[in-house]
Amino acid sequence: MTSTTPHTPQPDPETGAAVKAADRAHVFHSWSAQELIDPLAVAGAEGSYFWDYDGRRYLDFSSGLVFTNIGYQHPKVVAAIQEQAGKLATFAPAFAVEARSEAARLIAERTPGDLDKIFFTNAGAEAVEHAIRMARLHTGRHKVLSAYRSYHGGTQQTVNVTGDPRRWASDTGQAGVARFWAPFLYRSRFYAENEEQECARALEHLETTIAFEGPATIAAVILESVPGGAGIMVPPPGYLQGVREICDRYGIVFVLDEVMAGFGRTGTWFAADLFDVVPDLMTFAKGVNSGYVPLGGVAISAKIAETFARRPYPGGLTYSGHPLACAAAVATIRVMEEEGIVENAARLGAEVLGPGLRELAERHPSVGEVRGVGMFWAVELVRDRATREPLVPYNATGEDNAPMAAFAAAAKANGLWPFVNMNRTHVAPPCTITESELKEGLAALDAALAVADTHTV
Repeated sequence: MTSTTPHTPQPDPETGAAVKAADRAHVFHSWSAQELIDPLAVAGAEGSYFWDYDGRRYLDFSSGLVFTNIGYQHPKVVAAIQEQAGKLATFAPAFAVEARSEAARLIAERTPGDLDKIFFTNAGAEAVEHAIRMARLHTGRHKVLSAYRSYHGGTQQTVNVTGDPRRWASDTGQAGVARFWAPFLYRSRFYAENEEQECARALEHLETTIAFEGPATIAAVILESVPGGAGIMVPPPGYLQGVREICDRYGIVFVLDEVMAGFGRTGTWFAADLFDVVPDLMTFAKGVNSGYVPLGGVAISAKIAETFARRPYPGGLTYSGHPLACAAAVATIRVMEEEGIVENAARLGAEVLGPGLRELAERHPSVGEVRGVGMFWAVELVRDRATREPLVPYNATGEDNAPMAAFAAAAKANGLWPFVNMNRTHVAPPCTITESELKEGLAALDAALAVADTHTV
């Protein structure tokens, strides 16, 4: 990728104060105690950066919420949205519309195997909702197996499929979901000493769970190809293929959630490509058009599509395949091809970001592990490297979370916007980022880790 001249923010504190006041008076924010948050008022964004109304620029190591894979305000995608708005701003989903058809074609060309039918949604959670519905209708079964350390969405069904604390407040215990442990060698639940053991024991655990839950009751196993919000835990070689074989053995639908990992994030079009695995259903969103207009979807295999060839699928959305969103997807995919964005993520992940993070780990006692691929990494922060005690307790809040809050504040003070979750910072910059921008971010991360080091034993 080639570097561009960065925008120079012009301070406008009066407008910033007005934006902030309106937000605090009327906007209800997700996942938040409303009176305890202080949202930053954002004035603009471009490429890998955004800035506030005081003129402070931040290098975004979070890609928004891991979705601006092509960076902010890519001119070709902005132009495509403008052109589509002038041509046909919206239309009902029951019709064939050029932008919708072309987006589906381009996505299907890149999905693995025979995932050639595309059902469009507005977001990733809806995609998972519909994938689960399709699996249940296809099999005539109801139960879904999902992993601890996972996130699949914030709707009632998807939050119950989720395997992290965001589920707890909404967990009815009646959602037809059972959970299992997926592999994660650094904090193994299987007493494994290497990846081969972790993989074999995780697969044995899954098959045992299926046996005790009753194979004939299970519609689907759903996994994030590379779990994102829960810690960017790249599965060991052979694991996803093993899950595929187990699902085939028991007639269970295998669903891969690629909402966060898809569209170049891992240095391949989809993370499934890293493991040579083809699921029955695959969900996507976020990077499909870098979040420029909300869009998600389910890529559907031939055998599941056949279930609904002469039987109506009982589901839909008013804005399914919205023309503006699909036009943005078409432009995004073409830009990714033309500019080698997927290749950029792979190359800089292997040559700059991965080595840079590992070098930081060698010098900072607060770093327990670095893991990831492409532009999708996690830095696990610990109090004690020997015991692997996390820097803050699981699901910490308030004073218990003070060390991570101090780390995040130090990163922001150095012009870096981090993605912090529990005792980790996730490093997920735009896939368009340049080598010089990565080195700038690593330097800021270096300074912030020095603050985290003060909380180690």
